[in-house]
Amino acid sequence: MSRKPISIVKSRLHQNCSELIKPINDTHSLNDTSWCSWSPFDKDDYKELLGAVDNAFLVAYAIGMFISGIFGERLPLRYYLSAGMLLSGLFTSLFGLGYFWNIHVLWYFVLIQICNGLVQTTGWPSVVACVGNWFGKGKRGFIMGIWNSHTSVGNILGSLIAGIWVNQEWGLSFIVPGVITAIMGIITFLFLIEYPEDVDCAPPQHHEGSDKDQDNPEDPENSPYTNRESSQETMTSCSKEPCAEPVAISFLGALKIPGVIEFSFCLLFAKLVSYTFLYWLPLYIFNVAHFGAKEAGDLSTLFDVGGIIGGIMAGLISDYTNGRATTCCIMLILAAPMMFLYNYIGQNGIVSSIVMLIICGMLVNGPYALITTAVSADLGTHKSLKGNAKALSTVSAIIDGTGSIGAALGPLLAGLISPTGWNNVFYMLISADILACLLLCRLVYKEILAWKSSLSKGRGYKEI
Repeated sequence: MSRKPISIVKSRLHQNCSELIKPINDTHSLNDTSWCSWSPFDKDDYKELLGAVDNAFLVAYAIGMFISGIFGERLPLRYYLSAGMLLSGLFTSLFGLGYFWNIHVLWYFVLIQICNGLVQTTGWPSVVACVGNWFGKGKRGFIMGIWNSHTSVGNILGSLIAGIWVNQEWGLSFIVPGVITAIMGIITFLFLIEYPEDVDCAPPQHHEGSDKDQDNPEDPENSPYTNRESSQETMTSCSKEPCAEPVAISFLGALKIPGVIEFSFCLLFAKLVSYTFLYWLPLYIFNVAHFGAKEAGDLSTLFDVGGIIGGIMAGLISDYTNGRATTCCIMLILAAPMMFLYNYIGQNGIVSSIVMLIICGMLVNGPYALITTAVSADLGTHKSLKGNAKALSTVSAIIDGTGSIGAALGPLLAGLISPTGWNNVFYMLISADILACLLLCRLVYKEILAWKSSLSKGRGYKEI
């Protein structure tokens, strides 16, 4: 909600003023059609300047994410997340205050975006770690699929709230979301519970037991639940008494967890596609389908609606099949031809546009949602860690940080390619989608072998 206003306010920072009446004391020339735009975005290079503001946030976010997870493992998540939300609300509001303070220098807006990008990196590793602490592997995909819909709801809310003031005092389009974010930071500080053990709830089962556990499921000494409970009790007692706590995992240690590197680079290309749609879809609809600016913006929200459905579907399917990589791969394979079809026939009418946007949103954002939530939580509680829960935040940060590099590259490449034609932009997106799929081939192969082994032995699925 706090990131979305900039894409809404862009049309106000630089606009066509030819139909507006100039003030009497205006010093602009008679032929100047951008006299009502907000300096320094009133010149011919406004696209480059607005791009600099966007990339200031995205690059800072990508870089900061790799550092954020390390801090997240070593600090109380409630304090860390609350501080990040308060600072995020502050910097979002400061961007809007530039309107009321009459600031017209580029460095101010770029600096605010850099700071905002850095402090917002406290968010994703912390929330994935908290939710991962509460929900085990069994229904994690479904639960996190529903939970992850907050990202699309935030996009929609950000658009609606920013749209209220965009044509009046556009500074409020940032200040109001900033204040709401800060208030939620206070609520988080007061009410967030990091671990089930803090309120005497049993910890969840993060992964299946070993072969020995499965051979003797009735033996309480060998059951995965007993082993897990004893390890969690140790962690709880260590938080109350001065004893040895599990050591937080290092950056290199997190990279060695099987699957982290593959899913990280897969997310890079998946997020490249998703964020290109996020930043460029309204303009594409405006130019190609010839809808008005408001109608194009409203229509583009259907991509987020599809994202909500796709995230839940991906979670359900991956829970049922126990194949996270295979679920992502299949959805990515289907996304490539659907993007091609959307570009060629999706603008032939309002009905086809609505249907194709929802389907594309499902297939593009489904894998993105699954990797940043359930997959990150799975890998952060991988059996190779031997019960050490001090990895969730770091793993989430590595995966989302790598993905954020794609989020910065996607809109940048789209801006460079779009002057040569929208077809070339879609070819770029389809290529990125195929690369994301190819990066999961090894993990898909391992999941298929595990399924075959499970069927041949008549046993349950063994985690790979």
